[in-house]
Amino acid sequence: MKNVNLVEGPIFPNLTKLAVPIMATSLVQMAYNLIDMIWIGRVGSAAVAAVGAAGMYMWLGNGISTLTKMGGQIKVGQALGAGNKKEAGEYATSGIQLSLVLGILITCIIFMMADPFIRFLGLNGSQTIKDGTSYLRIVSIGILFTFINQVLTGIFTAMGNSRVSFRATAVGLVINIVLDPLLIFGVGPITGLGVAGAAIATVVAQGVVTLMFLVACQKDQLLFHQIKVLSKPNFKDMAQITKIGFPISLQSMIFTGISMIISRLVAGFGDDAVAVQKVGSQIESISWMTAEGFSAAVNSFIAQNYGAGNHDRVKRGYKVSMFVVIGWGIICTFLLVFLPGPIFNIFIQEKAVQPMGVEYLRILGVSQLFMCMEIATQGAFGGMGKTIPPSVVGITFSAARIPMAMVLAATALGLNGIWWSISISSILKGVVLVSWFAWFLRRYDRN
Repeated sequence: MKNVNLVEGPIFPNLTKLAVPIMATSLVQMAYNLIDMIWIGRVGSAAVAAVGAAGMYMWLGNGISTLTKMGGQIKVGQALGAGNKKEAGEYATSGIQLSLVLGILITCIIFMMADPFIRFLGLNGSQTIKDGTSYLRIVSIGILFTFINQVLTGIFTAMGNSRVSFRATAVGLVINIVLDPLLIFGVGPITGLGVAGAAIATVVAQGVVTLMFLVACQKDQLLFHQIKVLSKPNFKDMAQITKIGFPISLQSMIFTGISMIISRLVAGFGDDAVAVQKVGSQIESISWMTAEGFSAAVNSFIAQNYGAGNHDRVKRGYKVSMFVVIGWGIICTFLLVFLPGPIFNIFIQEKAVQPMGVEYLRILGVSQLFMCMEIATQGAFGGMGKTIPPSVVGITFSAARIPMAMVLAATALGLNGIWWSISISSILKGVVLVSWFAWFLRRYDRN
């Protein structure tokens, strides 16, 4: 497995070699959810609302997993950039140990609290609540796989090897594609399980991804031979990982909590509105998950060069990354603003729901460019070990969505007022965070 050299050579080709597999991995991960939504959409909008509601808590769990993923990725990347493989191995060990503990804890909490968690989101139909609870309990079993996959993705990315994650995730996607229709609708002797079938398919696929990661770890010669998962925990290293990863994780968790409150506001417009939000956010994820993939590459690039003291490459790497994500943001804006109908129709064909879905995509499409810029800049800040600024900006403007949504929804905009609160806050986050990083780079130059 060849690792990309991030501290030497031309920036754009090396950054692209690392970024493309990560972005492809992000698209594959997004495809897991999209495929579930496509098949569940054939069952009905109520089933979509149930899966979407359960997905909120899986999103919350993923937010917690970013603590070890990003904290471990940044510390391992900086240690490797400084030429200290032993220290990198120690940080990787601590990251994996911490991830295992957190994964088991979150699994237990979500499994036991599935019913009250689903009811909290204010769904209206009894069958929707029942399906949501069933789906959440089943997928919670796979949370440990998700935590392991996330932290190993971070470590491999810090090493300059993003292809392992892509291969493992792609295989998981193929398994999910095969199992979804079989388990949801049934075929021959296989009884259709509906929403529960989609959950089982997801857990099995995630387990296979974890298995492939473990095989790749056994083959690696750079770092993983130094990792001793059963060794005595190094609480100092865990504290360092937590210190860096916590602001990012906290931002993600608070963002999920805010989204849950927004979902309750949306639920006041009916379960169809909830289904539109869930499907629309999955479609929109094509934009932000791709940007997050490039952000992860920028994070590792800057972490290694920052650790090596290559200050000029830090600045040039950020400029290259912004050029790429701006182009991607423009493409996504065009697709969502000008082609919302055909895109939404792939997932839900119910005519009563279509107009709401089109409005959602058009309104959110306005902010895609700014969202991509924010996400890439977040990765750049993180690579330098500065995770607080993006967290402050993200939490502040995301929280502003709640009062903004309440005010705008009470106007003639109605449900569209909620969508505008999301879009406006994304624009503000992009403008403020990019401006903050530009100021930070000028001060970095002086020092």
